[in-house]
Amino acid sequence: MDSNPIAEQQPIRFGEDYEVDLCPRRLRRSSRVLRLERIPLEILILLLERTGEIVTRDQIASRVWGEGVFLDTDNSIRGAIRKLRQVLKDNAKTPRFIETVTGQGYRFVGPITGPEQEHRADDFRSRPAAASEVMPKFTSEVDSGLQSRGLRIEEEATQRKAEAPHAEGDRKPRTQVSGRWLVLSGVALLALLAVAYIATLRRAADATAPSIKSLAVLPLQNLSGDKEEDYFADGMTDEIITDLGKISALRVISRTSVVQYRDAKKPLPEIARELNVDAVVEGTVLRSGDRVRITAQLIRALPERHLWSESYERDTGDVLDLQEDVARDIAREIRVKVTPEEQARLSSPRPVKSEAQEAYLRGLFLSNKRTEPDLEKSIEYFGLAVQKDPSYALAYAALGNSFDMLTYYGHAAPREVCANSYNLALKALTLDAKSAEAHAVLGFCRKVCDRDLRSSEDEYLRAIELNPGFVMAHVWRGEVLSLMKRRTEALTELDRALELDPISWMVSDQRGFVLYMARRYDDAIVQIRKTLELEPRLAHTHCWLGKTYLQKGLLQKGLTELQETASLPGGDSPNFICWLGYAYALSGNRTEAYKIIEAMKAQEQRSFATPCGIATIYCGLGQMNEALTWLDKAYQEHDPMVFNLQVEPAFDPLRSDLRFQDLVRRTMQRR
Repeated sequence: MDSNPIAEQQPIRFGEDYEVDLCPRRLRRSSRVLRLERIPLEILILLLERTGEIVTRDQIASRVWGEGVFLDTDNSIRGAIRKLRQVLKDNAKTPRFIETVTGQGYRFVGPITGPEQEHRADDFRSRPAAASEVMPKFTSEVDSGLQSRGLRIEEEATQRKAEAPHAEGDRKPRTQVSGRWLVLSGVALLALLAVAYIATLRRAADATAPSIKSLAVLPLQNLSGDKEEDYFADGMTDEIITDLGKISALRVISRTSVVQYRDAKKPLPEIARELNVDAVVEGTVLRSGDRVRITAQLIRALPERHLWSESYERDTGDVLDLQEDVARDIAREIRVKVTPEEQARLSSPRPVKSEAQEAYLRGLFLSNKRTEPDLEKSIEYFGLAVQKDPSYALAYAALGNSFDMLTYYGHAAPREVCANSYNLALKALTLDAKSAEAHAVLGFCRKVCDRDLRSSEDEYLRAIELNPGFVMAHVWRGEVLSLMKRRTEALTELDRALELDPISWMVSDQRGFVLYMARRYDDAIVQIRKTLELEPRLAHTHCWLGKTYLQKGLLQKGLTELQETASLPGGDSPNFICWLGYAYALSGNRTEAYKIIEAMKAQEQRSFATPCGIATIYCGLGQMNEALTWLDKAYQEHDPMVFNLQVEPAFDPLRSDLRFQDLVRRTMQRR
């Protein structure tokens, strides 16, 4: 195995008992590792390199973030210096280590200690640079050959100078020595010029290449060999996507599209073309004991080129720092514009207890499956997360979202969960006022609990503002806009969601919903079939297709689709089974329609069976008084389906009834 030159570097000792290791990069005191984020540590190393010299803020920014990145670096540097002083127990007024030189920069004034540190400054300048400093490696034989020849010539010249005899009689004639040096210097100069020329060409090519405005983070590969650890790798992928999605200038593909490439053997440029992105990030994750290691690399699609790679290692309690380091470094490498507010959102969060983070990631893995048992289990894990760490804002928001999803899919009575999810969202915002996830939970609560669609839209807009890449916030806002008959805006929002999640069945399915509610039935059928190409066994999508056929008068095709719905996983949900009863009613099979009504009423006694769904079947049977009675019950119980009254075609026979009009008015009024 090749030796690692960085690993061979001796630690840099300063003060009485501080040490900086260069690989892995970490700060220690008396052999105890001190928690210090990447940026403050890089600044410390730079200051140590130039002990006694003034290092300007521009020099720090260039070293840590690179040239041309639009960041509020002054505030970031001041914050990093403040963290450094806290860790080193230093004082800005009477500094032992880091001195502020007003108007100029900073200077390391402490002693570099240890007998081996006598020539430490020279050692610093000759050490391998940090990953953020290294120029693109030479990959062609010509490049490497020129580089090695230039270095070899310099080494030979140095050796000859050292071995040159000092006795006057042993010296060569001056003209012979000068001639040899001229030849050697000329060759070395030509080699270095060639290297510089090639590097310049590559930099010019990078400068003229299209800028990276969109990327996909592929699922991180789990290197543990244990399938039970997949949830951890998926969680890390989700969080990196979420962090990058906060940058408005960057389009980041959502997890539901990239997860389909988990085991794909396709070349990365092909994946990039399919997802319509400029670049792809791929990597690995390995958790061993209380340490986590992530490696990541960035590949441009056209022209295909490896742009960057890096490894990160942290304690399990610091994984939030780790994933945000990855996101910040990627943003720096692609030179995307990051606003000061977005930079603040990407700032390192407070530490989260490792056991709370573990429970949160397990809950996230389950909640993404959307089935009733998985949602119930995710609630247990999110509850454990907030129990282990009561100040974990994201876990409170995730817990509220799982409660919302149980209601959304008709598995729980809104009255039972509304107060819970509402309070959980408010708690999350108390802990983190800029939690996009918490605002999305509030968006659902404003609609179902408060019956206030405009306030619901405001919450989703705030979630999108905080995280432009939050796909489901776009989807849910599109749904709300559709319910308010703002159909063009709704489709625009869904189209934006499709840009972020181009092969997501959830987005495609919701677009089918908007087209159905707009009575664009032929367009809806085209969209729904696209969804079924992505995921053929979706009960929800077969239900939409069946409903659309019914409204087109294709009763047998509609009934067949809804029978198929009932046979699929989750197809027995009250939200779906009611439409099978409606199809039986329209087809003249009243006996089967009544059987479903009775079954739903029995379930309504035990838990919740969407009164709005029962009203739908009565509407299909032509029993309008019964339908209105159950719609009023749906209103009283905050049934989420009641908001469909204004746009659902199945209720068209009731629109001339004053009682129905009053119910719609009460449902849609702003509170």
